[in-house]
Amino acid sequence: MAQWYQLQMLDCKYLEQVDQLYDDSFPMDIRQYLSKWIESIDWEAVVYNDSLATVRFHELLSQLDDQHSRFALENNFLLQHNIRKIKRNLQDRFQEDAVHMAMIITRNLKEEQKILEIAKRAELEGGTTVSAMVVEKQKVDSKVKEIKEKVQSADQNIKSLEDQQEEYDFKVNTFKSTENEKNGMTAKELELEKMRLSRMCLELKAKRQDAVAKLVELLSLIQGLVSDLVSDELPEWKQRQQIACIGGPPNACVDQLQNWFTAVAESLQQVRQHVKKLQQLEQMFTYDSDPITQKKAFLEARAMELLKNLLSNSLVVERQPCMPTHPQRPLVLKTGVQFTVKLRFLVKLPEFNYQLKVKALFDKDVTDKKGIRKFNILGTNSKVMNMEESNGSLAAEFRHLQLKEQKIAGNKHNEVPLIVTEELHSLNFESALQLNQTGLDIQLEASSLPVVVISNVCQLPSGWASILWYNMLSTEPKNLKFFLSPPAAKWSALSEVLSWQFSSVTKRGLNHEQLNMLADKLLGAKAKRNPEGLIPWTKFCKQSAAEKAFPFWLWIEGILDVIKRHLLPLWNDGAIMGFISKEREKHLLSDQCPGTFLLRFSESSREGAVTFTWIEHDVHGKPIYHSVEPYGKKELSAVTLPDIIRTYKVMAPDNIPEHPLRFLYPRIPKEKAFGKYYTKPAETQEPMDVENHVRSGYMKTELISVSEVHPSRMQDNMMPMSPDDYKALEQVVGHRDIDALTNNLLGYAQFDAEMCTDFENEN
Repeated sequence: MAQWYQLQMLDCKYLEQVDQLYDDSFPMDIRQYLSKWIESIDWEAVVYNDSLATVRFHELLSQLDDQHSRFALENNFLLQHNIRKIKRNLQDRFQEDAVHMAMIITRNLKEEQKILEIAKRAELEGGTTVSAMVVEKQKVDSKVKEIKEKVQSADQNIKSLEDQQEEYDFKVNTFKSTENEKNGMTAKELELEKMRLSRMCLELKAKRQDAVAKLVELLSLIQGLVSDLVSDELPEWKQRQQIACIGGPPNACVDQLQNWFTAVAESLQQVRQHVKKLQQLEQMFTYDSDPITQKKAFLEARAMELLKNLLSNSLVVERQPCMPTHPQRPLVLKTGVQFTVKLRFLVKLPEFNYQLKVKALFDKDVTDKKGIRKFNILGTNSKVMNMEESNGSLAAEFRHLQLKEQKIAGNKHNEVPLIVTEELHSLNFESALQLNQTGLDIQLEASSLPVVVISNVCQLPSGWASILWYNMLSTEPKNLKFFLSPPAAKWSALSEVLSWQFSSVTKRGLNHEQLNMLADKLLGAKAKRNPEGLIPWTKFCKQSAAEKAFPFWLWIEGILDVIKRHLLPLWNDGAIMGFISKEREKHLLSDQCPGTFLLRFSESSREGAVTFTWIEHDVHGKPIYHSVEPYGKKELSAVTLPDIIRTYKVMAPDNIPEHPLRFLYPRIPKEKAFGKYYTKPAETQEPMDVENHVRSGYMKTELISVSEVHPSRMQDNMMPMSPDDYKALEQVVGHRDIDALTNNLLGYAQFDAEMCTDFENEN
């Protein structure tokens, strides 16, 4: 079933998460109209190929043209207009940077898959275990519903009060008229009428007292809910946003938060209308100890105070500052490179549409700017919030902001307390809400999470480390001096964040055994099982790891990069064990059949590299372990790792090359594990085209990996020849000599086969 179709069948809370993925840079309309074509493309491959990205971009434009033609046949003018507008916007944004579009699509497809997986897990659990957060949200929903019902009840009470007061007023005036005319009513009848009017007056006063008391009670309930929203729900959402920014579960519930804020604001506006209605009734009829006279000022002031408190906290940064070129590294901004940031006003009322003009400022709240770099914001730094550009929410998105460092005379490095990637800055936003008809005049402010500003892309890994550390350990957005004395992190928290770095860009995080190996590197073998073990900031990102000349985090970052560029399918399939100590590696391979191998990441390469280790046995049955020199980005750019494994051979001078790799740990045949990834499987290679060879003057070549070994090892550990080896040997020595040579090798091959059978029987 198509991914997009599956998503549309999910519950609304998951659809909200999908909605968060799409904005004007890549509208959801494209995902809807071109879903089948989008899902048919390998966008991960497109990201790393500029030419292919350009081709795909123009294919997408062509697909939009086809969709436009379909709308034209249907005479749907509005959708035709939307398609033309979308196409123009795409050309403006991605004509010169098609890779950026491919990156956005890749990210969105991965996030969609994660949402589907979360929804499926929740469905399998059957709802038997409801999280505390879900229970809490249900409580808030219940409170909102109760307030809405009480507002409606108050409205009915006031209407009933108005009707009763009109009736009382009519009867009083009628009685006065009758009394003045003296139309024959007896004194007794007049007295009875006075008693009836007096009783009506008492009922009216009681009803007034009840209406005022219910408004006081309603405001008390609203006050509690406003406190819950401002003090609990909003900070929780911001904390979830922090986690999402550093690779954690996608942040959700902003629409739910908006619904709550809007519902409470609407209720407060209705209460204020109720108070005005009571004041009108007071002007028509009042008396000593009138509850309206006594409480109207309190009710109006309280309702206005609660409304201002709610509105003052309604401006939020919905999407944190991020360079579109690095969507998975938000909050790290490079000077001279455009970044985007999106704001939302959580109270979505029609009267606020186009009333809020937001201005972006940089480091507004930094009082002590001595020793830190200063920047100017370039681009359009003010926007008017509206509902038309953001799927109905009241929002404003800044798309073309840039930072430029201010040049300071003299030696700007004097008295600098922090290095560039530890220097935290903030992006601030200001607005004012002024509505004369309602008496509202509120100054609004919002701040982004702290950002790191770099001047060279080589600083990005260190800058991202700072963002990870800050958002893992701090929830105070104005704590810009965090790195003057950064706290240590518990391994229990850091291990989760490290796993997120992998799961956010691939389909797999780190398992317990992989994390244990990383704990060994940071804490030592004795401390790795202590979840309270503390890792200092310097050990994570600044000091060299053990005897290596680079920090732990830069080693992890190099591995992440090599996975994304060259090993993604293998990592997603679980073919790469990755993080494993050499001792553990030997333990796992010790009881395996000869030729069993596993893949792990090199601990000596800063740029990220992968190697494999396999086991053999000497004539005495003693295990021998062999590890190949690690393959880095340069080698993997020339030949894919599956092809390296397929063609890898060992040889000694004057001996026949052999294939030492047979089974991926534990006992997965090499062809089964890697066959689907071979660029050109050996069994499907076409015979050499002699005519083309003669015409071009060149023979076709293939890059293979070969390791040289001592001749004695070849004699002690001879492996049977594969069909590929037999064919290659036949071409070299001819049909006459092949049988004789094979007989000489037969004894070694028979011994090796028997030993492998023994291992399989034992295990």
